[in-house]
Amino acid sequence: MEKCKTIAICNQKGGVGKTTTALNLGVGLASKGYKVLLVDADPQGDLTQSLGWTGDKLDNTLATMMFQVMNDRTVAAEDVLLQHPEGVDLIPSNLDLSSLENYLVNAMSREKVLDNCLKTVKDRYDFVIIDCMPSLGMITLNALTAADEVIIPVQAQYLPAKGMTQLMKSINLVRSHTNENLKIAGIVMTLVDARTNLAKDVIDTIRENYGMAIRIYDAQIPIAVKAAEAAKSGCSIFAYDKDSKPAKAYEHLVKEVTSDAERNKQRDKASIAR
Repeated sequence: MEKCKTIAICNQKGGVGKTTTALNLGVGLASKGYKVLLVDADPQGDLTQSLGWTGDKLDNTLATMMFQVMNDRTVAAEDVLLQHPEGVDLIPSNLDLSSLENYLVNAMSREKVLDNCLKTVKDRYDFVIIDCMPSLGMITLNALTAADEVIIPVQAQYLPAKGMTQLMKSINLVRSHTNENLKIAGIVMTLVDARTNLAKDVIDTIRENYGMAIRIYDAQIPIAVKAAEAAKSGCSIFAYDKDSKPAKAYEHLVKEVTSDAERNKQRDKASIAR
């Protein structure tokens, strides 16, 4: 790809599969030959831990980079980036990011601090995948401001799906004030229990309410113990059990995301040619 695409994996609800989706989408893209950077933008550091690192033992994290940028200094990318055996790089996170959020309130161009951090490394990658925290605070606002697109994981349960309205309002506010080009790439249904009527009803409701305006990915991520076991083992579902149902579902999602990216690239080329 000629231009790096930054994708925020975002939903203010916790436990809907954001981190699992960020991890497996990133590794899946890397397996197709793309250069991928994962960004852990959650103070809980779940993505960092899921890739095998302990955030509290790391000297340099996303908080380090953002703090330096806020103070007109830079930190060498090599001091922060971690390389995972499955071919992705990671900007890790820990609880220091939570403390940084207080500093952001009074920072100049506070919504663009993360964007300015990523500009120092984006030219190395085809995709940057940001795992957002389960809130709509200042860190998540930074992630949405830095992103080209948002992928929204929605758990196939009533209450997580109900929270979509507030998320849509927040995305529209970001478009109005800090990132007018932000697009919603799509909604991916996660933790789907195909045995229940509830899951089917929730998916049908999402399609009815949002399907005309927002893409609903065909890939549906099933609820499965193996996905949690993979994260605990510090690897993707592909490395843990490539033949499992979650692995097949994430492989399908990767195909949909890459198809969209290539289609958009060809459209942009055609537009420039005209």
